[in-house]
Amino acid sequence: MIEKLAESKVQAISFFSGCGGLDIGTQMAGARIISTLDFEPATVETVKANEFFKFAEHNCADIRNVSGKDYSALLRSSNPDKLIIVGGPPCQPFSKAGYWITNEKRKAVDDERNMVGEYLRIIEEIRPDGFLLENVESILHPTNKAAVDYIEEKITRMGYHFVRILANALEYGIPQKRKRVLFLASKKPISGQPTKLAPEEVEKVSVLDWIGRFDKPELSENEESTEGKTYDYELSEIPPGHNYIALSARDNYPNPKFVANKRFWNFLLKLHPLQPSWTIAAQPGPWVGPFHWNNRRLRAQEVAAIQTFPMDYKFVGSRRIIQKQIGNAVPSLLGEKFVEHLIKFI
Repeated sequence: MIEKLAESKVQAISFFSGCGGLDIGTQMAGARIISTLDFEPATVETVKANEFFKFAEHNCADIRNVSGKDYSALLRSSNPDKLIIVGGPPCQPFSKAGYWITNEKRKAVDDERNMVGEYLRIIEEIRPDGFLLENVESILHPTNKAAVDYIEEKITRMGYHFVRILANALEYGIPQKRKRVLFLASKKPISGQPTKLAPEEVEKVSVLDWIGRFDKPELSENEESTEGKTYDYELSEIPPGHNYIALSARDNYPNPKFVANKRFWNFLLKLHPLQPSWTIAAQPGPWVGPFHWNNRRLRAQEVAAIQTFPMDYKFVGSRRIIQKQIGNAVPSLLGEKFVEHLIKFI
């Protein structure tokens, strides 16, 4: 597959590349990544460590210090027939954690953590044939209406047609309930969205099919054990597919340990092997799930598999840094589906 990419007439520049989840999907869709950019050194080292991106230059930089002119020489030498840009600008201003802020006080469009404007700026400077912008589901919350209006008006003013899609990764065969908003834009009219699985196929998606192969003693990690720690016993009492509420009066647990709805829903949350995973977090607390049904924390290989990274993909950094990289990534197969759809319209 990698050698076929060398001949691809569709090429891609990636921004906010992270550890490469979306970029893997972009190349799986047939577009050769010729450049990546991210602000975090560890993520740049991860992408560099993988032969999969041997055709790309990798830049560690702040997008605010980068302009379209910086890509002129690269584009002259690569000479793509078609060029796309892919990226998921940081989403902190649009997270659910900010819902308590009133509409009058919210400043998502102007928030210094909001790189959407910078992403659209560099797209306007480079003028690709099409682009993909990925963000969190909660950007569609009413408190973020100004941000969504800004994005859509800016895309239109730049002369692009677009579709906005709220996607649940599970509906595309990814073993994870993970909702994301994707804007697909092209200089040509664009419509529709990637084909979803039939409902009966979605019901068959199980996390066991993706991570079962990693449940071996020789693949264990020091960080996975909860033995002797605060809620080790409670975790062992929770049935697969449930959270702390299983140990509450609401679920008829004798001598209840917890009160229902008094904790975050993912507290002591445990995977069921025959069901999909919940969203993988980038920085989970010590007792935030999902946990493995065998009463342990998930291994890095398992977390990566749930995000549909290739089995041989290499990650650089400490266990905590690797978790952050994987949790922040776009599932690779989701990227593939949406970039494939975009390419049809450029």
